Amino acid sequence: MKKMLAVTAAAAASVAAAAVLKNAREMQKELDEKLSMPVADENKKAILVVSFGTSYEETREKTIGAIEEDFREAFPDFEIRRAFTSGMIIRKLRERDGIEIDSVAQALEKLYNEGFDTVICQPTHVMNGFEFDDVRAEVANWREKFTHLVCGWPLLTSFEDYQLVTQALCGEFSDIGENTALVLMGHGTEHPANATYPALDYYLKAQGCKHFFIGTVEGYPDLETVMKGVSSIHADKVLLAPLMVVAGDHAINDMCGDEDSWQQQFERAGYQTEAILKGLGEYPSIRQIYRKHCEQCIERLK
Repeated sequence: MKKMLAVTAAAAASVAAAAVLKNAREMQKELDEKLSMPVADENKKAILVVSFGTSYEETREKTIGAIEEDFREAFPDFEIRRAFTSGMIIRKLRERDGIEIDSVAQALEKLYNEGFDTVICQPTHVMNGFEFDDVRAEVANWREKFTHLVCGWPLLTSFEDYQLVTQALCGEFSDIGENTALVLMGHGTEHPANATYPALDYYLKAQGCKHFFIGTVEGYPDLETVMKGVSSIHADKVLLAPLMVVAGDHAINDMCGDEDSWQQQFERAGYQTEAILKGLGEYPSIRQIYRKHCEQCIERLK
């Protein structure tokens, strides 16, 4: 009996010692991780400009590049960084052009390792769709790593945004003729945020822009719906322009390409057409809305 008790006690002591050793190792590992963590510098602040991206260099710098440059001028205390949300575009730029663009996760990891204390993620997306959902989820993953990390809103989020975008579009296209319809092509999505497009169309018309029409490539309103609307105002000319930050693949091919594009379909229907390959990012009045969203983030930080 005494021998069994001794064996049991020894086993218990061994288990206890192993537990103590395990705890000590875990504590040491945790300490090592803390010691290896970057030290945040409260003077290091960054604005990460997050765009879907484009593989077309010329429109990229006229739009995304112009937004980033505006941010550099407006927020001199912040370093401006770039990230794209389209993995396909990131891969294409790397493989075709040798250009490395970070994903949101890669950009945030670099900022963290470089000791940035404050980071604003400002998207250039038009509406709150799948891409923006992914951005917010990634920001949430990194929130505990930074002292301050906030995410701004896409172009069309609040009612005030609709007012500002309407003012901007009316200002940019104030000289179209009475017999001309302006058709703005958006991307469209299966996300509930696709309601952004008909909402903007409705608000434009409510403000007297009855010759303005919003259509989408992959959502609603579709081209058939837009063509019915254009027919109802008896227009004889159609201006086509992208409702996208960049005049990229959709604008070049779907809007005014050679094969069954929107421009060709309007021409077959008897309209004189003109395509404007100019992304929203080229309009100073639109870029100002993105700056306003970034300013709201700075106010939240205060």
